[in-house]
This record gives sequence, C-alpha cells and structure tokens, in this order.
Amino acid sequence: MLHTFYKYQGTGNDFILVDNRNNIFPKNDTKLVKFLCDRRFGIGADGLILLENAGDADFSMVYYNSDGNESSMCGNGGRCITAFARDLGIIDEDANFAAVDGLHHATIDDNGIVSLQMKDVHTVSVYEDYVFLDTGSPHHVEMVENLPSFDVKGVGGQIRYSGLYGDKGSNVNFVSQTGTDKFSVRTYERGVEDETLSCGTGVTAVALAMKVTGRTDSDKVTLETPGGELSVSFLQDGKQFTNIFLTGPARFVFKGKTAW
Repeated sequence: MLHTFYKYQGTGNDFILVDNRNNIFPKNDTKLVKFLCDRRFGIGADGLILLENAGDADFSMVYYNSDGNESSMCGNGGRCITAFARDLGIIDEDANFAAVDGLHHATIDDNGIVSLQMKDVHTVSVYEDYVFLDTGSPHHVEMVENLPSFDVKGVGGQIRYSGLYGDKGSNVNFVSQTGTDKFSVRTYERGVEDETLSCGTGVTAVALAMKVTGRTDSDKVTLETPGGELSVSFLQDGKQFTNIFLTGPARFVFKGKTAW
C-alpha cells in the first residue's frame, strides 16, 4: 500500500514528514526509517518526523535520526513541522506542539519564516577549550581556525565517540567569529554521523555559548551555516537562559508516495 510523505528543509537540514494522526506509520520499525532516509536507496533525508495528535497541544512531533532511532529535540525539524502543520490546515500563524523535551511555541509568517521557542537552558559548562550545554539535544561547542577547510566529520566523530560524553555521545559544533554578533558554524550530528548543512539546536547552543564566554554582548546572534542563515535571541541571567527563539526559513520541497 502506498502512503503519502512530504519533504521539507530548513537551511538545508532536510526531513521526511508524515501525517501520522491516524497512526499509519510503523513507529518501531528502525530499519524502515533508516531505509527511507537513505539518500541512495530511499527518499533521502537527515531525519524523519511524524506529526501526531496531542491532547494538550495542536499536535505532537516525533523525531527520528537518519540512523532510524528516535532522538532528542531537533530545532530545524521543529520549524519544518510548524510549516507542515500550517500546510495541512492544522494551524494558522501560531502553533503549540509537544516534543520529546516538552511543549514548544512557534509562529510562522507569510514568507515561511518560523520562530520557534526552544527550551530554557539552566546550565552551561565552560571548559578551557570548549563549552557544553543541552538545548534540547546535547552540544559540544568549540572555536576553530580555518573553519571552511576544517575536517568536521573526522574531528567531530572523534569527539562524539570520545570518553567525554559516554555511550550517548554529543553533537559537535565548530565555530568561527565573523562579526560582533555573527558567527559561522559547522556541525557534526550524532545519529546522522556526519556533517549536516545546518543544526537548529546546534546554532542555539553556539549563540548561548558565545554570550557566556563573552565573545558577544548581544542578546540576538546571527549564525551562518553551510545551508543558510539563522538567528537566535534570548534573555540571559548569568548562565541561565529563557525566552530562547530560533528563527529562520522552513520550506516545502516536494511530496510523493512510498510503500511501508
């Protein structure tokens, strides 16, 4: 039997989206999710997202990495599912949805720019060579030189699988500063096990890390990724952050049918 799927992307971070309000998707089939995300044998995506019913929200978001496993919060995925929900007629301009890390609020304008409220961050761990924090997903943030030629997959994989973060590992972000409130970011994502063109929770982590370490005084930071530009705004109280918003485009790519 053929089922409809949709492809969306947020600054190059691309996702398969499925309307699962009628529970049509076999959620425990890890091999199927991995196959659908495969760029050679399947549809191809950094992850797969199910839109489901939620009693206390407009909808819920269930996110799988391209390795087939259900994962932690995905910021770009949260922006894409907001655009998907509007296209399905579930919401207009405002959304409240449930995700693995709690409830999120988002708005979307007529140009497809989505502003997604991320979870509050109460702890930022600053070390000599890097910063670690959890913005819905765990993130290692490290300043580097020559970012365009940096070996993100090689070095990122070493850090992700090192003893620093145990069996679960961490996403790894490499950063260079390009202005008083502007930074370039490249990210190695666990679950994808490679560099992605953009990571929403990653750029959020970078923005907060840059503020904590004094590399910017701004409460709104611009992040350039290989897939495009995002912005992160926040309120700060020491190493605690609230009212964190990740803002950027979310675009419909195509829809099709596949069997599962």
